[in-house]
Amino acid sequence: MSSSDPLSTPARLTATATVKLPRLFLVVVGVIYILAGLFFRDPWKTDDVVGLATMMTALQDTGAAMLLPQIGVLAHAQDGPLTMWVGAFSIWLFGPLFEHFTTPLNAAIIASRLPNLLWFGLLTASVWYGSYLLGRRPEPQPLALPFGGEPTVRDYGRMIADAALLLIVATVGILWRMHETSEVPALIAFQALAFYAVARMLDQPASGALTLGLALGAAFLTRGWIGALPIMLAVSFCFRPRSALWEQKKWLVITVAIAVTMMLLWWIPANRLSEYWTRNWWLWNIHSFTWPRYEVVVSLLRDLPWFLWPTWPFALLALWRWRLWLAAPHIWIPLMFAVWPIITMLFMADVFEPEYSLLAVPAAVLAAFALPTLRRGVVNSLDWFAVMCFSLTTATVWLGWIALQTGWPRQIAHNIARQTRGYEAFISWPALFIAALGTLAWIALVRWRLHSKPVALWRGTVLSAGGLIVTWLMLVTLWMPVLDYVRSYRAVSAQLATALQINKKPNECVRALSVGIGQRSSFLVFNSINFSYDSGCPLILQQTSPQSVADDTAAFSDSATVVWQGTRGADRHELFRLLRLEK
Repeated sequence: MSSSDPLSTPARLTATATVKLPRLFLVVVGVIYILAGLFFRDPWKTDDVVGLATMMTALQDTGAAMLLPQIGVLAHAQDGPLTMWVGAFSIWLFGPLFEHFTTPLNAAIIASRLPNLLWFGLLTASVWYGSYLLGRRPEPQPLALPFGGEPTVRDYGRMIADAALLLIVATVGILWRMHETSEVPALIAFQALAFYAVARMLDQPASGALTLGLALGAAFLTRGWIGALPIMLAVSFCFRPRSALWEQKKWLVITVAIAVTMMLLWWIPANRLSEYWTRNWWLWNIHSFTWPRYEVVVSLLRDLPWFLWPTWPFALLALWRWRLWLAAPHIWIPLMFAVWPIITMLFMADVFEPEYSLLAVPAAVLAAFALPTLRRGVVNSLDWFAVMCFSLTTATVWLGWIALQTGWPRQIAHNIARQTRGYEAFISWPALFIAALGTLAWIALVRWRLHSKPVALWRGTVLSAGGLIVTWLMLVTLWMPVLDYVRSYRAVSAQLATALQINKKPNECVRALSVGIGQRSSFLVFNSINFSYDSGCPLILQQTSPQSVADDTAAFSDSATVVWQGTRGADRHELFRLLRLEK
């Protein structure tokens, strides 16, 4: 059976199912999605604060740190420098403006997150236009109806693009990641740009090849080989023999030239500046890969279903419904962008969300092409599932907040108190007002589904995206003070800075012992505490646990004087001690 035979296509729908989704709705959805939770909060531990620390170090030390990411004196030889460059430039350009309204530190934090608007815009534009280009091709067009009434090519492609955009917004796993100052939002954006560029090469190979080279080079400068290799492999296998792209393979010379030039323009001066940094960068990249292990497979099977919810079931369904069209561009291209990240993850020593994120875009695109193959009853059932699911999450967020404020229901309040020990609840009326508006917007969306009974195929994706955004909006308004209390190191960093002012003598240095990279970054960001590697430092900041201290198993328990100790109120397993070594 021919993959382009219009009589065999599994897509069945009428023109009314592809009615145009209001552009204003898409804009509002995108704006609320990216702005909610992006500002007016502390940088949280791990990747969020680590990215900010490299940006601030680059600005403070304009030498090697501007070319090679560092956290104070620590060589952060892992990812690439691109997100650090963009973030540092944003702080330099916009930080002084924001200082007119807030403290210099908070101004820098706000400015460092402005690039997330760029990454999100690049992601959504690339997904929409790439899906639109594939949706306009002859292979995915729906079955022609006996008496007409099927959608036009343009309307069908637009419906596919709208659905893909809403599905990427509705993907649960990348929601928080798109709001942090790390390499992950940029990596997702450049993968989406590479997907668009490959789709563009079908009809405009020159501009597509140019864009593809920029995307691959930028992916490498964002996350090294760990981020770039899966995308490069996916692109290579998109150009299989006898495919629609095979005739355009000669244009890949431009792609390779641009990508290699971008890599070398950074690598050559970086290697000359610090062979120590580049050597450790190579070791980190090489040691990140290993032979497949059972534990990695188990973690993928356990984590990916929730990370890629709700797109992965539809992506698998698309592969089944379009199984006779696997070689067609609208299936083959996103399939390659999904398969090679999975294969790469099987050969990685440690796999988590930054690696999972490369599956979000292809899963959303494949899921969009599954929608025209679904029967009306199935689509209606999925609509109701989205309504019930997100109505439940909205009610749960409100119930938890009520328990936090009032102590009722008692069991829920008790469980929350265990995780937020020492937190004093208060009501932020502006946040409460925004959360209430979000809840009313969700009620209005559900009412629209009940009373209007829309036939447009994008209605389910609207409900999924809208429900997730409303839930996220409520979390980052009602629960933001609690999240800051639980995940921020601002308070304990201030306590440590005060202790150093009292106990640190002139010309004395402080070194760290077992302090994690997220904690080290937090102390640098909040109070400019930069730890030395001099073994002769008389002061040591030790990260340990209350249990180790109680058991006398913590290092220097008998040979040093504890001059300060502190912890975050919500953390029962983490303890910091400032020690002075006995002479």
